[in-house]
Amino acid sequence: MNAKAMADASGPIRDRLGLALLLYLYIVVCCASLVCVAAIYPEFHIFFQPAGLFGAVTVIALFSVVAILLIIAEFSFGYCIAFYFYMMAIGYLWLNYFSGFNYNHRLSALSAAASALAFLLPALFITSPLRQVWSPSPRNFGRLLNLLLLTGAATVAIGASYNFRLIAINEIYSFRDELTSPAIVNYMIGITSTALLPFAFACFVERKDVWRAGAVLLLLLCYYPITLSKLALFSPVWLVGMLVLSKLFEVRATVVVSLLGLAAFGILLFVLYKNDLAPYEFTISYFGLVNFRMIAIPSLAMDYYNEFFFRHDLTHFCQIRFLKPLMTCPYQDQLSVVIYNAFGIGGNFNASLFATEGIASVGAMFAPVAVFAGGLIIGLANRMSSGLPPRLILISGAILVQVLLNVPFTTVLLTHGGVFLFLLWYIAPRAASDAR
Repeated sequence: MNAKAMADASGPIRDRLGLALLLYLYIVVCCASLVCVAAIYPEFHIFFQPAGLFGAVTVIALFSVVAILLIIAEFSFGYCIAFYFYMMAIGYLWLNYFSGFNYNHRLSALSAAASALAFLLPALFITSPLRQVWSPSPRNFGRLLNLLLLTGAATVAIGASYNFRLIAINEIYSFRDELTSPAIVNYMIGITSTALLPFAFACFVERKDVWRAGAVLLLLLCYYPITLSKLALFSPVWLVGMLVLSKLFEVRATVVVSLLGLAAFGILLFVLYKNDLAPYEFTISYFGLVNFRMIAIPSLAMDYYNEFFFRHDLTHFCQIRFLKPLMTCPYQDQLSVVIYNAFGIGGNFNASLFATEGIASVGAMFAPVAVFAGGLIIGLANRMSSGLPPRLILISGAILVQVLLNVPFTTVLLTHGGVFLFLLWYIAPRAASDAR
């Protein structure tokens, strides 16, 4: 084997070793972040006792073996979600070990681990291409992208006619319950902001169409005053951040670094604050948004849902809107309201596939089965996107992945446009960057 061939062969090995280092580093950072969160937010039932450190580390170390799947898998849309869900399970296993709730923690821990494995296998390894039945010509695909841009602009204009408030981010919860608009407008806001516009942005980036890509970012920012959503405010920043990182790192490493850097910076701020080297206002603003809301809450939701449904009736999927009128349901409110109010905190507590279609619907024992079904759907999405540029898949799905961490799977597919994004991937010309 000549020197060039040896160098070509060593490249993927270096990539996987670097990816392994990043993954295991993030596992450590994730657990350290939860220790910091416990020090600031104990009222949310987040605890840490130094005496239990060895046991918790042992549990995490055993489960960390599953990360090998993320090291050997190639990139796909499922890779993004698999990483986020795997880290959510890591967070839950840590919280579960110190949880003050009184449910079957051993069963729930085994269920969470099995659910993560059940999701990762199809989401990471079902990637074979699905034959395209139809695809628009490059010219018509360009017109489709312009139509998506116009649809987003129209949605913003209609939404602003019902609700428009320029409110500071720390005041949004005082006004968000006052927002009212027709259901069809709410659906269009969710679909365009989560799926259609990020897809258009990713395609414009591939085509090096700077002006239209910038127009998409501006439109996404306009969703904030009509929704008062943190996700809407930070979506443009997140898309640009993923774009920049994808130019610096291999695409799988980009997925990991996207959370690793944010979490590590939050821990740094926490340490500086504890040593009176950083102001409370800045520290808590960042730490509360990233380390608590973005990283800890999806894992914490599993703790809350296990506690609640250990003692209350399961939903058997009656929380799904189109099924609710067809079956008897023990809960009239949305599950997010039921759970949050049950613990005396107030507000909404949305949760992911693991908690809603899993724990709430079929219980901890059978949650891995429901989660596996979700993994199969993501595997289908992988097949529909196979052949597209990896960066296009990464960026166009970046907002959808964030929503999947905090919203029921079926809601993401329909209300937030997951199905539409999968269809756009399927029909997109495989030389998407050349679509003119």
